[in-house]
Amino acid sequence: MKTSTGEPAVVATPAALEAIENLLKEHESVMFYQSGGCCDGSLPLCFGKDEFIISDNDVLLGEVGGCPFYIDFRQYEVWKHTQLILDVGEGFPEGFSLPAGENAHFITKSRVCTIPT
Repeated sequence: MKTSTGEPAVVATPAALEAIENLLKEHESVMFYQSGGCCDGSLPLCFGKDEFIISDNDVLLGEVGGCPFYIDFRQYEVWKHTQLILDVGEGFPEGFSLPAGENAHFITKSRVCTIPT
């Protein structure tokens, strides 16, 4: 999927790509889901194959490191002019998310794309 300006809706930093590569050595496949707040804040959650069920209300933003990245459609409607940037931060992950390495978790940064007039 692309932003309204034609840029990829989700990309990953080199640190995130390295973390994904390491996770794929332990897991057959992984996927990401952008949390919308509340219990898990607004962190991206990383799950192993079949650990999270995608619903008809979820939007596939794209792939990072060959892994799908989803977001709830209501959140997508608010953020559709924003490029999400998957990165890695220090500290253990929240909720049931897989870690991004030892004492590391995935984080999402964002960049607002110019809305065409």
